[in-house]
Amino acid sequence: MVAWIPALIVLVPMFGIFAALAAGDAQTREVLSHMLETVLPEYALNSLRISLAVTGGVLIMGVMSAWLVVHYAFPGRRVLEWALILPLAMPAYVTAYAYTDFLQFAGPVQSALRRLLAVDRVTWFPEVRSWYGAAWVFAGAFYPYVYLLARTAFADHSQRFFEAARTLGCTPPQAFVRVALPLARPALVAGVALVLMETLADYGAVAYFGVPTFTTGIYRAWLSMGDRVAAAQLCACLLFAVLLLLIAEARSRSRLRYYGAPGRARTTSRRTRLTGFRAMLATVGCAVPLIVGFVLPALIMLRLAVSELDQVPWPRYGEWVYNTVRLAAVAAAVACVFAVVLGYAQRLAPGRVTRIAVRLVGVGYAIPGAVIALGILTPVLHLDTWLGNRFGANGLVLAGTGGVLIYAYLVRFLPAALQSVDAGFARIAPNLDASARSLGVGGWSMLRRVHLPLLRRSVLTAALLVFVDVMKELPATLALRPFNMDTLAVVTSHLAADERLAEAAVPALTLVLVGLLPVLVLARAISRRA
Repeated sequence: MVAWIPALIVLVPMFGIFAALAAGDAQTREVLSHMLETVLPEYALNSLRISLAVTGGVLIMGVMSAWLVVHYAFPGRRVLEWALILPLAMPAYVTAYAYTDFLQFAGPVQSALRRLLAVDRVTWFPEVRSWYGAAWVFAGAFYPYVYLLARTAFADHSQRFFEAARTLGCTPPQAFVRVALPLARPALVAGVALVLMETLADYGAVAYFGVPTFTTGIYRAWLSMGDRVAAAQLCACLLFAVLLLLIAEARSRSRLRYYGAPGRARTTSRRTRLTGFRAMLATVGCAVPLIVGFVLPALIMLRLAVSELDQVPWPRYGEWVYNTVRLAAVAAAVACVFAVVLGYAQRLAPGRVTRIAVRLVGVGYAIPGAVIALGILTPVLHLDTWLGNRFGANGLVLAGTGGVLIYAYLVRFLPAALQSVDAGFARIAPNLDASARSLGVGGWSMLRRVHLPLLRRSVLTAALLVFVDVMKELPATLALRPFNMDTLAVVTSHLAADERLAEAAVPALTLVLVGLLPVLVLARAISRRA
């Protein structure tokens, strides 16, 4: 039953959101009716078409690059195989800031075109601040989710299936479409589900582009219209959409069965070597997603940072770094403690009750930050009111404190820590537990004396993952941070909103550099298995 403690903690925001469906007064109904008649259809349409465009983009970039690096040998393949995951270190809102500076009317691209064509305005140039501009940014930032899962699926499936299709008369494209893609379907569905969750949860990029989506609508109802209950009811709609994605992904996998041939065939020794023009096309095809998602945005932000380096308020920058590191370190430590307790409970009692609790904890990663923020504020404000009436406290007691923000981070990122810790527990042989019990060591003593020393690397990896995710988290931090406490993500968002992109470049690059740490760890693991 200990496993249910973190599960219930994660579910509190969801209870708060669903409780808001039965709340509200005439003002709330008026606000929702007004939004339904005016802006909600546009919010839904923008969210839908961005999601569809991003799905197509990540499938093309992720599947194409994964197929090429697994089955073909071409110049640069060894570097591209791990470098293709680098966009995971680049927050989507930072990519949006970079492309806006690069492609806007006053940016270097349009300025060069106007000089070249001798015109005052390039009318045919696409507008970067649009729904398709947001889809471009999300596709470049999130395709590594599909690439990683597709690469694993293509590498794990036996080469014999592909060769059998060729002997039966299939051309390479036909074998790819009729054999490889159906075998990789569960991995692709899971990758697309992750991408769509990240897309629906994003606030920084769409808010900066001025594209109204469901997430920006939640903040508009909350902050502009001043109705927290109406915003919570909109959160419930977004939460239903996320839960439908989770259910669809689970059903897609549960109704399919895929079996590989005995033993994993080593595709590395069977790669087809490409030469000439085909080799160049393969290199360019794998390099384009990397350039779009990481190289070009990083170079743009680096140019901005160098040009305005003397304008950076370095004393305040130190304060921003301190606030960010402090919050991220505390959240990582708390998440690791909860993950170890939950993983140990699952090891001791691997039954249905524990399994359900672990699945409920996993839902937290799919909940958008804005939904978590409102879901936490609903019970916290009620508790503040009760404390004020009970003890005569004035003002807010819990809301607006660092503890509430740490709680939001725990709900959001505990699944990331749990995944790493679970992998560490899986590597500990069960006979070690039996040996410890035979020597009179059991319970929490066995966790402390046997498991924790063996879990050191897994726990450190979990702490690193949570630390980086917390540093980049924007919606929950914007909504729940204590007064007069700015983090690197918040400052970057505020400076970019004021069109001070050059000043925002230094904190943005700091987030990118820190985000590279877990990505490089993952890249090292990929290069070892290649």
